[in-house]
Amino acid sequence: MDDDTAPVHAQLVAVADEWAAAIVSNDAARIAAFMADEWVIVSESGLTSKRDFLSLVESGELTHSAMTLVNQPRVRVYGDTAILTGRITNTAHHLGRRYDADEWTTDVFVKRDGRWLCVLSQITAAAPA
Repeated sequence: MDDDTAPVHAQLVAVADEWAAAIVSNDAARIAAFMADEWVIVSESGLTSKRDFLSLVESGELTHSAMTLVNQPRVRVYGDTAILTGRITNTAHHLGRRYDADEWTTDVFVKRDGRWLCVLSQITAAAPA
């Protein structure tokens, strides 16, 4: 990272931190503000759309009580597209069952109307230490 890209990197890390706080708030509208309409998450169970993800949050079927970035994320910027990769630990509850996860995440952001919005999230379980 050079001095010219440092402010963009810091801005993207701040957006990711704010999005993590929104997820822990369990407020679907607040979470949605960080996602492009075409956002999907890719996990071991396949693709989940923005609409489906947010409906789980709105219904209370899916909640998060913790989401913590474990390392400094790797940030790469390609014009109006950016990729953030980092390790996250989180605690989620789905249908009343608790799930503690340690995951590598990759988020692809695009800049639209002056804002960075996530278009794709990929999660991969981290190998045990």
